[in-house]
Amino acid sequence: MNPRATALRAGWSRGLIELRQSVTNSGDILNHLLWPVLMLVVLYFVRDVSFQDTGFDLGALVLPSILGMNSAMAMVTMSQLLTAEREDGTLLRAKATPNGMLGYLTGKVVFVSFGLVLDLAIFLIPGLFLVPGISVGSAGAWLTMFWVLTLGLLATLPIGAVLGSLFASARSQGLIMLPMMAMIATSGIFYPVTSMPDWVQWFAQVFPVYWLGLGMRSALLPDSAAAVEIGESWRHLETVGVLGAWAVIGLALAPVVLRRMARRESGSSVAERREKALQRIG
Repeated sequence: MNPRATALRAGWSRGLIELRQSVTNSGDILNHLLWPVLMLVVLYFVRDVSFQDTGFDLGALVLPSILGMNSAMAMVTMSQLLTAEREDGTLLRAKATPNGMLGYLTGKVVFVSFGLVLDLAIFLIPGLFLVPGISVGSAGAWLTMFWVLTLGLLATLPIGAVLGSLFASARSQGLIMLPMMAMIATSGIFYPVTSMPDWVQWFAQVFPVYWLGLGMRSALLPDSAAAVEIGESWRHLETVGVLGAWAVIGLALAPVVLRRMARRESGSSVAERREKALQRIG
């Protein structure tokens, strides 16, 4: 039997087990609910607000944008998990088994991806009752959502793994959130990016958050809503190009960075990090 195939199957099973544990544990259930509920509160307050004189409700523009933003947040989740489990020795145990890192990373991808789909459903289903004008009744809408989400995960999860390999402790993960919030604020998630200065629009288009929001809007809004977008178009080819470029960069960097990180892992390094953590608590 191929050892790599065995590791992939083990990783798949591990990811599903972790997912099942996360939906049966009260603390994890709260984590799944908290962010979608907060976004539903935001959606409630903007549901009847019109965007300038376009005739489009801001709520209808914001709902699919939040779906795209949440998809991008998978990068942060992957980074946080990798850093935390590096600190507690989980990665060291994975490294000690044949193809253990492959199985470990497969499990994390499965866990984060399916967990994200669950979080998106928790937000989307009640959101459809809050905001009119959202189209989920066509096969084309679901197909677009699928390819945007799939390409988005390919673009963000490897980058998240790279970031998780660079941070030595879970406490330092807070450094990710500030630039992440800056990207969200400038990516047209809560207000169309066309209402922002030109330099902000160029900045937003560099990162996956904007393109994930645009892709989700193209899936769930009528074609006429493209009038509020840059170039008055959904720009699917550009979406594929930018997200694909991020995916290529991440998939090229992640194996190199993860291998170097794994080589540096040892019992003494884990013990040293644990000692520092105990000192902070004390």
